Amino acid sequence: MELIKQNTQIKLVKSILIIFIGSIILAISAKIKIPFYPVPMTMQTFVVLFLGISFGYKIAIATVGLYLIEGILGLPVFSNSPERGVGMTYFTGPTMGYLIGFLSACFFASLIKIKDNYFIISMKLLFSVSTIYIFGILWLGIFLGWEKPIVQLGVVPFLLAEIFKVALLVVLSKKILKLRKII
Repeated sequence: MELIKQNTQIKLVKSILIIFIGSIILAISAKIKIPFYPVPMTMQTFVVLFLGISFGYKIAIATVGLYLIEGILGLPVFSNSPERGVGMTYFTGPTMGYLIGFLSACFFASLIKIKDNYFIISMKLLFSVSTIYIFGILWLGIFLGWEKPIVQLGVVPFLLAEIFKVALLVVLSKKILKLRKII
């Protein structure tokens, strides 16, 4: 009985450590801007999907949730913060839908299995990342108004970068899935 309790405690400590480190990596990925056409690319969505694939939905959602809480509390973890504000002011700005979409994206990315072929993995990842944009567009429509060209503003500039990140994850996915065994 003591051994089971000890194993549970070790697993909990590992999970908390991964969640904390994951939120730091997610914050770093928001700050690194890679020159890309037509807009600079951050690796946030890559990290969000990576978390889902590698650690499953529980740890991935907890990691993204911690990241969002850090940002809401005023830590400059979001892309373009502190330049464009921090805390609730930034969170409730035009990017709120995308940030909330990170939660759904990591959940759906966690549904990828080692037995899935590359086509299935591609489809699951494309669906996962599309949920970020669905939430983003819904919030942008509310925030800016539905009469604005919200798809041209909030999706089109990022499509090429997202396709690149999804392709990279598809290639790496079988190796990434092996990380789940660590937890």
